[in-house]
Order: sequence, then C-alpha cells, then structure tokens
Amino acid sequence: MNREIYEPYWNSLRLHPVPRWLDEGKIGIYTHWGVYSVPACGPNGTWYPYNMYREGTQQYEYHVQHYGHPSKFGYKDFIPMFKAEKFDPEEWAELFKAAGARFAGPVAEHHDGFSMWDSDVNEWNAARMGPQRDVVGELEKAIRKRGMKFMVAFHHAENWWFYPHWKKEFDVSDPKYSGLYGPIHDQDATLDLEWEDQEPPNEEFLEKWKEKIREVIDKYKPDLIWFDFGLDYIQEKYKREIIAYYFNKASEWNMEGTICYKGHGVPPGFGIVDYELGRESELTYHRWITDTDIAIGGRWSYVYGIEYKSTTWLIHYLIDNVSKNGYLLLNVGPKASGEIPEQAKQRLLEMGEWLKLNGEAIYGTSPWVVYGEGPTKMRLRGAFTESEEVFYTPEDIRFTVKNNVLYAILLGWPGEGREITIKSLRRLYPREVHSVSMLGIDGELKWSQSKEGLKVKMPNEKPCEHAYVIKIERE
Repeated sequence: MNREIYEPYWNSLRLHPVPRWLDEGKIGIYTHWGVYSVPACGPNGTWYPYNMYREGTQQYEYHVQHYGHPSKFGYKDFIPMFKAEKFDPEEWAELFKAAGARFAGPVAEHHDGFSMWDSDVNEWNAARMGPQRDVVGELEKAIRKRGMKFMVAFHHAENWWFYPHWKKEFDVSDPKYSGLYGPIHDQDATLDLEWEDQEPPNEEFLEKWKEKIREVIDKYKPDLIWFDFGLDYIQEKYKREIIAYYFNKASEWNMEGTICYKGHGVPPGFGIVDYELGRESELTYHRWITDTDIAIGGRWSYVYGIEYKSTTWLIHYLIDNVSKNGYLLLNVGPKASGEIPEQAKQRLLEMGEWLKLNGEAIYGTSPWVVYGEGPTKMRLRGAFTESEEVFYTPEDIRFTVKNNVLYAILLGWPGEGREITIKSLRRLYPREVHSVSMLGIDGELKWSQSKEGLKVKMPNEKPCEHAYVIKIERE
C-alpha cells in the first residue's frame, strides 16, 4: 500500500521540490488545438466560443456572417466539423524534438468544456466526437517515445463563467448541453454579467473540475500540469486535494512532477509561477516560466491572417528568460485539420538549429550573479508585457553558467574581427580565465583582461544567426 507523502494542506504541498529535469530542460512546447480551431477567427481564437454569443464583438459578427445566428448554430455544432483528418502525433512530436524542446504536450481542455482525451468523466470529448481520437493519449506516447517529458494544460476552471447561461435563446442555456457548456446558473439575469458578478461555482462543477484532472493524471501520468488563471477561482479544498493527489501519485510512480500556475492561484513556495505573454525584467531569486505564443499578438489557436514572431525574437526571449532564472513554454496553434502551419514549422526548426550549436549555453545552466548588460532595458515586468517593444543590439549580452564555464551570449553580431569589451566581467580575477572561444568557431579567440572588463576579438566569420555564444572557461 502506497504511503501518502503529501497531505492536502499548503504547508505540506510546498515541500514538493522543483524537478531537476525542468531546471535542466528550460524549454517546452504546447498546443492550443480544439473545436475553436474550426472557425479560426481571432484575435484570440480560443475565445471564439465566448464572443460568438455576445453581440457587438468581432467574433459574433463573423459567426453571423459565416454560420448564421448563434441561436440557430451554436458552438456545439462545430464539433462534427472538427475532424482532425491530418493530425499526426508522431510528426508533431518529431517537430517539437527538432525545435529543441525538452517537454511538450497539449491543452487537455480549454474554457470551452471539450475534453481532448478519452474521458469517462466528460462525454463531450475528442475520442467520442469530432476527431474520434484520444488526442492527449496519442501525443503522450509520441512525445515520451522521443525522450521528452509530457505536460498537459488545464483551462477548464473558467468554463463556469464562459457561456451566458442566462441567454435563453441560445443552446448554452439548455441543460441538455451542460456537459459542454457547464452547469446552468444565473438564469434570472437580464443583462450580461461580468465574471465577478456571477454565482460562484457549485459543488457539482468543482467535483467535475477535480475529477477531470484526476482522470488525466491516472491515464497519462503527466510530468507537468499547467493551470490557467481560473485556478484562482476554485475553492481551496479542491485545489489542495487534486495537487496532493498528483504529488502523491508522482511519488508512487517515482516521477518528478510539478505544476505551473498564474498569479496567486496557489500560495507561493511550490510549483512554478507563469507569466502569460510576459517575463521578468531583472534576475530573480525564484524560478518562473513564460507561456508565450509563436504568433504575434497572442492568437493562441490558429486563426486566419495569423502572423508569426521572428526566429530571432523567439531565441532572444529564451536566452533572456534563462539568464534571469526563467524557462520558456512556447505555444503553437495547429489548424483544425491537424496541420501545423509552415511558417510555425520554419521558426521551430530554426530555433532547433540554433540550439544544436549553442544549446550548451542554455540546457542545464544556471543564472550568473548578473543576468546581463547592455543599453536595452525593459521597463515592464510580469504578465502581459510583450506589448513593450524590446529590440536588442550587439552590446546587449546575457550570462549563464555551467560547472566552470561562464557563457556570454551576444544578442547581435558586433562585426567580423571587431574587439568588444564585456564590462560585467571586470569582476573576474586576472588569473581566473583560462580560455575564451565561441561556439561554432574552431580554436580560441584573442582576449585580454583590463579594468574595463574582458576584451574579446570577434572571429572573421559568424558561426550562426540570431545570437552568438562566447564560452569562457575558468578555474
């Protein structure tokens, strides 16, 4: 009989350590893919089922124009159109591996209430409807086969607030569809209610919220469970119980599992705090993770007219995070058919090529005593700060360390044969540096130390694109 190590109390749960594999891996990839991928209308595709029932929104107008009034064509009616006819979990997993990810997985259920696994808890699931495939299970096998850790993301806490149950002209108010749209509540409302004005979730909803997670834990043994902001609104008893269950099962299976959460969804002291579309501006004492979208503007799921961030931007984001004690979780939104768009593939493969050459400065590293130097400074910190444009120069440098090696990562190319001065390295002792080289370039670089810092002469050619790693071996 397995002895429970963790009790469902915060003082017990906070003793759970951060997995070593996460600290060494640094980068993961997850996917927003579901019924909402069928209409593929932005700006945020995953919020289509929310906005299609709210007159005056862009997605409502699109819905009326393309599918008819939502009283005639509800969100549930997209499910038969979600066929996933080109979904290939092996291809996805191979791409994520080639991109350099060390963990990967799907959104198991978004706000919409449609489960992407073979569920006995929720009849509205991808194994019974739409694709008629166990998406979570197939990806779990393909991802683990390639040596990556497996994660799942849960957004379903928000399902309670997501649909306007008080609008009786829509299918969302029909108890027949409560398995998808959530338990009917606030039936007497006459105007649209804000989230904070709605009734709190009832016991039926909270129990089902917990049982869905428990089912995924038991079926797929995820190495990481990522929670969206709705975790804030779940009664503490249910949060403590499911986290204790997960930590105890992980211990039973001899796994290093952990959770990610936003804001203060749980008290500080365990798990990894997540900054959606944002990051820290300085070096931190705590570990953290960014979840950001490969698309410009945070589209999350695939939408028509989508534009993608540059490979340089993505690589710089990763480097900056790691130098400040953070990790990166990058989202990709496949098309409804299961195809990953070519532009997204291209960026992932280019990231992978950079990491093949320079990954030793990222994987298994720790932050140094300063995260970097250079003229480009972030004014904002935390979630939803990507709107602040940050473009780095060759004078912007980030540091990581591993064993006796200090890595100085240049976020731009200074020029062939040019001498640069890394000012932060004036703190090194004269006898401390043994050799200086650049990853991808044979032989040592010419270098010297002075009161201004470590002076390094650049090679006569660039070893790669995007960012350039100077390797400093010390005693």
